[in-house]
Amino acid sequence: MWNKFFDREDYAYGTEPNAFLKSVYDRLPAGKVLSLAEGEGRNAVWLAEQGRQVTGIDSSSVGLVKARKLALERGVEIETINADLAEFQIAPESVDVIVLIFCHLPPKLRKAVHSACVTALRPGGAIVLEAYTPAQLENKTGGPKSVEMMMTANALRSEFAGLTFEILQETTREVHEGQFHTGTGAVVQMLARKE
Repeated sequence: MWNKFFDREDYAYGTEPNAFLKSVYDRLPAGKVLSLAEGEGRNAVWLAEQGRQVTGIDSSSVGLVKARKLALERGVEIETINADLAEFQIAPESVDVIVLIFCHLPPKLRKAVHSACVTALRPGGAIVLEAYTPAQLENKTGGPKSVEMMMTANALRSEFAGLTFEILQETTREVHEGQFHTGTGAVVQMLARKE
């Protein structure tokens, strides 16, 4: 599905980083960054431009080809791994920052991935997440078409148990990130740290 979706000349979600990620960047610890569901590379490339060592994971080989192309155009290096998150293993305490931007998964898989993320963080590490909430279904400005794929602050509080939440809020904001995330968005935003 995602290979077909990303098989286009333009970048589906643009080439600029996610606005929430950009807004909290100064609060992130130094070290290795892992970006899950990286897609066409907009977030990984921007993080590399900030001098970070970044690995982008995505199930779409087509998206990751475009991510590497974008990195080359911007004069930075990123590592990419083509993998299904249902099978990808993250080593415990192996990364300092995990980025989950619009990484919408079925509930069972989402809980497993979120749990693995907590285990993968080194002490002092942080997770940045932005996703659509169920209210987004009324907006029709991007995101999954099913409520079970959406996230809420309460669900994230449970799924990321053990972390300290510096930001955990549901809000409405204007999302202008490429052709497929355009307009008023109902989102949940999270910045959480492992003590």
